[in-house]
Order: sequence, then C-alpha cells, then structure tokens
Amino acid sequence: MLMENDVMTAPSLEETTVEKAFANINDDIILSEKARSEITKIMAANNIPDTYGLRVGVKGGGCSGLSYSLGFDKEARDGDKSIEIDGVRIFVDPKSLFYLSGTQLDYTDGLNGKGFVFNNPNATKSCGCGSSFGV
Repeated sequence: MLMENDVMTAPSLEETTVEKAFANINDDIILSEKARSEITKIMAANNIPDTYGLRVGVKGGGCSGLSYSLGFDKEARDGDKSIEIDGVRIFVDPKSLFYLSGTQLDYTDGLNGKGFVFNNPNATKSCGCGSSFGV
C-alpha cells in the first residue's frame, strides 16, 4: 500500500510480462517424442548442423487470424529465448512466446496426412487444417 509521500516508479524491463514469461519457458513449450524424433531426422537428412535450432513462431495470417511457423536458424536473434528440450534447441521470439505458452509441438503421420501439430491451449478457434488459430 502506498503512503501519502510514496512515489511509484515504472517497472524496469526485467519486470515486464515478456521477461516474466521467459522465466518459465522451459515448462511452457512441450516437445513430444515423435516431434523430437522427426526434427532430428529432418536435420540429418538435410545436413543441418546440431548447432542450429528450430525456430518456433507465430505470424499474422491464415483463415483464423494467426498461423504457426517452423524453420531452422543458425543462432538465436536478439531478444529470443533459447531453450533445449531433449537435445533439440528451440528459439522463440517474445511476441510468439505470448501465444505459445503451454503449447505442445507434436508430429503426426496418420490418415489425414503427415506434419507437425501445435496443441495450443491458448487458441480459442482454429481452422479445419489446424495451421492457423485465433485467441
């Protein structure tokens, strides 16, 4: 509680919600065994060095407003959170982290086709193909 003569100061960058979200990222993105295995296979088949990381992100677009993106990067960019899950390096930018908290990245090779699947608890709607979502 503030007293009459107390002065409030703005929080520093370290106290912002982005920094708070980064603090728990290791528990917030889940990588299934099938996804980890497929990422490892893709890297080996394409001669992608182990030092590279999987960039997981969100961008505007798709029929539900936002879509997921995956790719490989040589290194993390400024501001990225870099984590390692079961030997796979993952890079996430701050904006994407906001939408991906609690998401499980999985891989399916079922009757409806092969591909990576994002099981995102933050998505309130998604398209039929599962590649875009809205919050």
